Amino acid sequence: MPFGVAHRLSSCPGLLVSIKPHGSFGSSAALRRSVRCSRTDSKPPGARLQHFKGGAADMAKLRELEQKVALLGIDCEDPSRPGFYCNLFCPKCRGGQKVERSLSFHIVQSGEFAMWRCFRMECGWAGQAFAEMKANSTVQMTEESLRLEPLSDKIIGYFAERKISEETLQRNGVKQLSGEQSAISFPYKREGQLVGCKYRTLEKKFWQEKGTEKTLYGLDDISEADEIVIVEGEIDKLSLEEAGFINCASVPSGAPGKVSKKGLPSPDKDTAYQYLWNCKDYLDKASRIILATDGDAPGQALAEELAKRLGKQRCWKVNWPKKDDFSRFNDANEVLKHLGPTSLREAIEHADSMSPTSSEPSDIR
Repeated sequence: MPFGVAHRLSSCPGLLVSIKPHGSFGSSAALRRSVRCSRTDSKPPGARLQHFKGGAADMAKLRELEQKVALLGIDCEDPSRPGFYCNLFCPKCRGGQKVERSLSFHIVQSGEFAMWRCFRMECGWAGQAFAEMKANSTVQMTEESLRLEPLSDKIIGYFAERKISEETLQRNGVKQLSGEQSAISFPYKREGQLVGCKYRTLEKKFWQEKGTEKTLYGLDDISEADEIVIVEGEIDKLSLEEAGFINCASVPSGAPGKVSKKGLPSPDKDTAYQYLWNCKDYLDKASRIILATDGDAPGQALAEELAKRLGKQRCWKVNWPKKDDFSRFNDANEVLKHLGPTSLREAIEHADSMSPTSSEPSDIR
C-alpha cells in the first residue's frame, strides 16, 4: 500500500499513539469533510477564546503538529485555533456504521501539544503529539539574512550557455551568495515564504542552508496543478520552464544507487523521501505526475522509488531522446541545450505510463 502507515508510529519523535491507524498517500481525500470546531467548556460566549495570535515560533509549532497528526490520518481544517475542541472523523474506525464525528481533537492553548480520543466504545483510539521545534529553527529566513544578491554577468552567462533565460531566473528568484561570485542560490519557498536555500558552485559543489525544510524546489508552481512534472535537479526545473512547463518541481536531494528491494518504510522512517510527505497536500491534488528524472541508473531508480510512493497508476516516465546510436541524453537541460525547447516538450508529452494496467502516453498540457 503506497505510503501505508502499517508500522509502529509510536517511535516517531513527539508522537504517542495507543492504537495505530492505516492509510495511504492519496487516501486522505476520501476522509476530508468539513470540520466543526466547538468549545466544550462552560464559559459564556463573551469569554470565547480568540484566534491564536502567536509569533513565528508558535506558528511553526502548529505547523509541526499539523504535519504529525496528518501522518496518522487526522484531518483538521483549522489547526491554528489552540484552546478549541474539534469533533472529527476518526481515521481508525471512520465513525462506525453511523459515520459519527467520534474523534475529539484538541490543541492546548500554548500550542505545545495536541491530544485526541475516539469516544466510540468499539474503538477508543487515543494519542498525543508534541511540538519539538527548537527556538533557533523557527527564525524566518530572508534574502537579507542569507546575504543573497543579484546574479553576476558570469553566472547569467553560465545559464545562457544552458539556454536558460534571465526571465526564467528572475521568476524563480535565483540569486547568488554575497562574496561568492560563483555560488548560485536556489530559494525553496512554500506559499511565497522562504523555507530553505540550496547552493551550487560552477564547479558542481553543493550545500544547503542550515534549517532548510525538506520540500520540493518549485513547490508553489504545482500548488494547484492537476498535472505536474518532477525532475531531479533545480536546473532541470528551470529547463522545463523554458519548454513551457511551469507546473514543474524538483526533488531536493540526489538519487539512490538502485531500487530498494525492501517494502516501503513507515512515513516517519522514510527519511530519504520525507520531502514527499511534507508536500503531501500538494501532491494529492495531482491526477497525473510525469517523472522526468535523469536517464542514468540512479535517475531511473529514483523514478521507480517516487512512483512506488506516489502510486504508479498516476505516474508517467520520460525516456530522453537518443544522442546517437549508442546513447541518450541524460536530463532535461541536456535536451534543451542540444535539441531545443520543442524537443524537450515532445519528450515530456510522450512519456510512458508506469501503470501496470495501462500503456497510454501522457497528454500533459
